[in-house]
Amino acid sequence: MQLTGSQIVIECLKEQGVDTVFGYPGGAILNVYDELYKHSDEIRHVLTSHEQGASHAADGYARSTGKVGVCFATSGPGATNLVTGIATAYMDSVPIVAITCNVTTPLLGKDSFQEVDIAGITMPITKHNFIVKDVKDLAKTLRRAFTIAKTGRPGPVLVDITKDATANKTDYKAVKPDEIVPLTKDITKESLEEAVKLIKHSKKPYIFVGGGAVISGADKELKDFVELVDAPVCDSLMGKGAYPGTDDRYTGMLGMHGTKVSNLGVSSCDLLIAIGTRFSDRVLGNPKTFAKKAKILQFDVDPAEINKNVVVTSQVIGDVKEILKKINPMIEKKDNSEWMDEINSLKEKYPVTYNENGLTGPYIIDKIYDKTKGDAIITTEVGQHQMWAAQYYKYSRPRQFITSGGLGTMGYGLGASIGAKVGNPDTTVINIAGDGCFRMNLNEIITAAKEQVNVVEVIINNQVLGMVRQWQDLFYEQRYSHTVLEGDVDYVRLAEAMGATGYRATSKEEFDEAIDKALKAKGPVVIDCVIAKDDKVWPMVAPGSSISKCFDESDRK
Repeated sequence: MQLTGSQIVIECLKEQGVDTVFGYPGGAILNVYDELYKHSDEIRHVLTSHEQGASHAADGYARSTGKVGVCFATSGPGATNLVTGIATAYMDSVPIVAITCNVTTPLLGKDSFQEVDIAGITMPITKHNFIVKDVKDLAKTLRRAFTIAKTGRPGPVLVDITKDATANKTDYKAVKPDEIVPLTKDITKESLEEAVKLIKHSKKPYIFVGGGAVISGADKELKDFVELVDAPVCDSLMGKGAYPGTDDRYTGMLGMHGTKVSNLGVSSCDLLIAIGTRFSDRVLGNPKTFAKKAKILQFDVDPAEINKNVVVTSQVIGDVKEILKKINPMIEKKDNSEWMDEINSLKEKYPVTYNENGLTGPYIIDKIYDKTKGDAIITTEVGQHQMWAAQYYKYSRPRQFITSGGLGTMGYGLGASIGAKVGNPDTTVINIAGDGCFRMNLNEIITAAKEQVNVVEVIINNQVLGMVRQWQDLFYEQRYSHTVLEGDVDYVRLAEAMGATGYRATSKEEFDEAIDKALKAKGPVVIDCVIAKDDKVWPMVAPGSSISKCFDESDRK
């Protein structure tokens, strides 16, 4: 069967089970959009307000569903507008396929109108990328792109197609997608036995869970593993939901804004078992003092993460779910009751609390948890509100907390919430934003309104760049250089102008009423929550300091 390149693009998407594409058309990709028009009953297209919004939406769709997210953009600025979203996905190991189109092959390299080497630009921030100049290579390239995006440690793949390749014809035959098999070839008997030995001889084990446990869907096996090891559990920002935040063994996040219990507990343990985590600088604090009393056992699918940021005692390389499946039957159930009593005493001494006077970020998150019964998908932007969302919403399942952890992308959450809601239409999706982040990509409210995507945008509005101001207050002698956002922007009227419903809350009572209405509304809702400009995220570890030296407001006094 002879098909044009644009027809092959759509047929390959259908082969891969793609039901939604996020994108923005333009001249170079027009042939593909013309073909997509003919298949609108099979593949939904969400027209975002900006290509960056499309890449973030594809990312949120992928994180929340476990499928590959897909975004389209045209050549030149259309393609470069995807870059931040691709980098965000790369840092957090999110499987997306970004399809861009370029000028015709004879015009490549000639500074043609809207021409850019997007493959060269994105090479450091993709798992792999391709340039397709010959229509005969198109189908196999697209299939390979999806396989690469999903295999092993997931990540973004870019496919750039010249316009003539989308117009030319070649033979096409439908092919069943490759079966994605979890990586197990490096899970050796010796590495498992060494791990079991370390676990057996530990008296104070601590389990640290990262995003790899979420990606591999290892939550059931992880729960069994924790019970066998008889250990407390902490997590990274990306690991939330892999182990239920409602469980008695859970002690909260580890690192710069982790709980005192997790930071002090990990500093006192004799074995740290790291599961699917890359030991980022935000977790380690001072790497020279991190978990100095402990041997470190690491489970990870990517061998490049072993001994990258911390030197480990032993490791098992492979898919985390498969590792746990193999090791659980090998572990003799332990009794570490004395150690658990020690951790529980720390939990009693350092409970997770906040100032309950007036409307605050923690109150807002706590109330959202209560109103949604802990069942919503929460997306966030980046900053203080992100940390409060991590600290005060108890995530009970994987893929429930969606945030830019590695790149820290302001403006990420709104697009991601649209993608998450499209992928999970029956689940409440709430984006937690700061006013600074909302300004970055607020135009995607137009997308949500036009597409009737029922997302709730909660702006925690302190009229400053909150996290940067917190650092300026603590470490820069209160020199608030260009972090004050005070002005005359009325976010409620702005939301209404873009087709959303808007509410303002300046008190607990007003927020309670607004969130009740928002959860029942049709279409997007924006709640502008006005809080004090100097509220801070506690606890905190000073940059370069040991995590054992975490402090809060009471310590400052």
